[in-house]
Amino acid sequence: MKFKTTLCALLLCSSVAVAEEGFVDLFNGKNLDGWFVEPANPAVWTVKKGELARSPQSSYLWTKETYGDFILEMEFKVTPGCNSGLFFRTDPKNPVQGGFEIQIMDSFGKEAGKHDCGALYDAKAPAVNAVKKAGEWNTFRLELKGPKLVCLINGQKVQDLSLEDWTTAEKNPDGSPNKFKTALKDQPRTGHLGFQDHGHDVWYRNIKIKKQ
Repeated sequence: MKFKTTLCALLLCSSVAVAEEGFVDLFNGKNLDGWFVEPANPAVWTVKKGELARSPQSSYLWTKETYGDFILEMEFKVTPGCNSGLFFRTDPKNPVQGGFEIQIMDSFGKEAGKHDCGALYDAKAPAVNAVKKAGEWNTFRLELKGPKLVCLINGQKVQDLSLEDWTTAEKNPDGSPNKFKTALKDQPRTGHLGFQDHGHDVWYRNIKIKKQ
């Protein structure tokens, strides 16, 4: 029995090691090493008990390093009415037009559109509204490889698309308008990751990334 227990424990440890292979901590849970605020602001995001949270008037928080093809995993928690987002392949000095955003938002229980949680902001609504009620932690996974984008929230696939399908400025493949003055297929394939501060409390933790 002891041998079987030890063997099971070893197999479990091996499985965990394989699952985590190649991932590194993007947020160390202690401080903001590797991150910067833009636009510049004296206030900073706060770190407490391994969680990253916005402080009042904090501006957006960006990685110092840039990323192109990667897999990112994290957890997030929103407050009632919260509006935030994860930027990627983005220019911090021009986040509105210089990159992409997956919306992080309190949109539990509604029919989700292009501005709700899990949306590729202003470009494509999530396939399913997978976000939990405000105050509950959600899991998040974003995979990028060239034009291919896959996003999962709480294990449910909310996006599975190719950016090559966005061939026209200010227009989505379904014919609806968007804000982008450059067609998404022509946007940069590398850039910074960032968390949006829209004046609402939001928390992030266990942020890991794996370059592809």
